[in-house]
Amino acid sequence: MTFASIPEMLATRGGAHAGRAAIATPTAGWSYRELLDATARIAGALQARGLRRGDRVALLAERGLPFVAGLFGVMAAGGAVCPLEARLPAADLALRLASAGVGWLLADAPHAAKADAIGARRTLSLEQALGSRVGRVVGLQPDDDALMLFTSGSTGVPKAILLTHGNLLANAEGVAERTVVTPEDRLLHAMPLFHTNGINNQLVVPFLRGAFVALLDRFSPAAFFADVARWRPTYLTGVPTMYSRLLAQSAPAGVMAGVRFARCGAAPLSVELHRQIERHLGVPLVASYGLSEATCTSTMNPLDACRIGTVGPALAGQRVAVCRPGTLEPVAAGAEGEVCIAGPVVMKGYVPARDTGDGPGVSQGWLRTGDLGSMDADGYLAITGRLKDIIIRGGENLSPGAIESALASRSEVKACAVVGMPDADLGEVPVAFVVAREGCRLDDHALRDAVEERLSKVCVPVRLFHVDVLPENAIGKVDKKALKVLAAQDA
Repeated sequence: MTFASIPEMLATRGGAHAGRAAIATPTAGWSYRELLDATARIAGALQARGLRRGDRVALLAERGLPFVAGLFGVMAAGGAVCPLEARLPAADLALRLASAGVGWLLADAPHAAKADAIGARRTLSLEQALGSRVGRVVGLQPDDDALMLFTSGSTGVPKAILLTHGNLLANAEGVAERTVVTPEDRLLHAMPLFHTNGINNQLVVPFLRGAFVALLDRFSPAAFFADVARWRPTYLTGVPTMYSRLLAQSAPAGVMAGVRFARCGAAPLSVELHRQIERHLGVPLVASYGLSEATCTSTMNPLDACRIGTVGPALAGQRVAVCRPGTLEPVAAGAEGEVCIAGPVVMKGYVPARDTGDGPGVSQGWLRTGDLGSMDADGYLAITGRLKDIIIRGGENLSPGAIESALASRSEVKACAVVGMPDADLGEVPVAFVVAREGCRLDDHALRDAVEERLSKVCVPVRLFHVDVLPENAIGKVDKKALKVLAAQDA
């Protein structure tokens, strides 16, 4: 059977619905024919400038239709697209692109100044590309590079995850089968376009099935039910924080009548919160699990057989096992161990290649995720914790090490440690324990500014505890378990 790449599948399956609406924002919309045309024009622009198969192209643009065309246009040209988080400083973006060998930058007009500051070897205007002659690539293979996503692991060192066309298609087929997506479906999209979920599950999946995507400007709890009434979605997808924020909003009678289900992933979801959300929305809440290193989603509850407290069994084509941490030795059913994933969704690798340490890593075809879980006799997985020391704030992974480095850049800081504090809304938020140098005074505003200047705003500690000394364990390392206890008591 001949392999069809993501752009080829989009052209054939999406093209079968050429006149149907494909995607719309609050101010504009494209049919499938218009989406395919925009994609082909960006591919043509890149090819005319000399893009070669496998070249890496960063995408820096406003959330909207041109951004979506840019994603698939780079793939159609034979390149690997690298969507950027536009709110990050230019210097940080430049470092990421240099470390990952990204030589091309496709940027829109609102980000032209930042694009110049980044200083990529080749920069192309997104608006000009949309006016170019059409082009396309055929003959791409499953192992050809398609998507590069930056993430911040437990070490805080920026790294990129490289995914192939085979990875993306395997994930899309598994998700589409489990959620039974058809051309009659309508998805309400409110998640970031630089994260794997916002791309793979909320663009690739519906487009390959000929469904419609309503691309909101942002998620707003106050406007959510009005958005549902306007766009009439048949399904939703989000993170626990998004759904928990809806509990304070009243849903007009009948507004959710057309919604088949709501998907939830990216962060822990308690059984009680799960039930509260289901009662409030009046639709099934389907919990799932995955990570960027396995493309996006690896397990999901079936729509007709959900088990609250679990993230469901493996999707078609994937293997999920619970093993003794650090090994591929399976544990007994019901026992806790490290979650491991195998199959065509496992990433091609990190860029640059690195020693994964205690983070996710691939061994003998299995991805060791660093997450802890247990699996029952029927194959339903429950996530019980994590080996890696990250803070999951509203579905976003924050690196304690990166925040500590930002705080330590202040000369008045002698030592510091960052841990997660429980938060009813976001799940976890970062808090910092800081020791002042002798004779120095700590200024909370200056410390927070130091973090925000180097990282994104979500990394700024919500609490700063001034302490005389950091607790240590028996081998002289900072005892973060003890700090977490202290933070939880203050939550």
